[in-house]
Amino acid sequence: MLGEKVGTFTGTTTDKVLPAQGGFPAFETSAQTSGKLAGVDVQSMATYSASVQPDGSLYGECPNSGVVMASDGAATFRATGCGQMTADGGAKFRGAVYFQTSAPSLMAVNG
Repeated sequence: MLGEKVGTFTGTTTDKVLPAQGGFPAFETSAQTSGKLAGVDVQSMATYSASVQPDGSLYGECPNSGVVMASDGAATFRATGCGQMTADGGAKFRGAVYFQTSAPSLMAVNG
C-alpha cells in the first residue's frame, strides 16, 4: 500500500491565516469532503495547517484532527506532507496519511 493512491475526495475548504512562523506565512485549512477511500463511499472532515519554508516550499500537517465516516463506522487520521503553491493560487501536497479505524469496510487502510 506504500505509495498507492487509496482515495479520492472532493469538497469545500475554508482558509484562515495563522501567525507567521519565523517570519514566514502560515495558514490553516478546514475541509469537508465526500469521496471514496479504499473503494468505500465516505464523508470526511479535517483541519490542516501549513507553513511556507525558507526555500518557498510548504510543510503541512493534520495532527490527528481528521475523521472519515463510512456507513459502518469511522476512522481518524493524521497526515504530514510537503508541497508547493500552484499557478492558480492554490497548493498541492504529497505526503503520508496514517489511519486508525475499527470500521470493517475501512480495515484496508488501518495502520
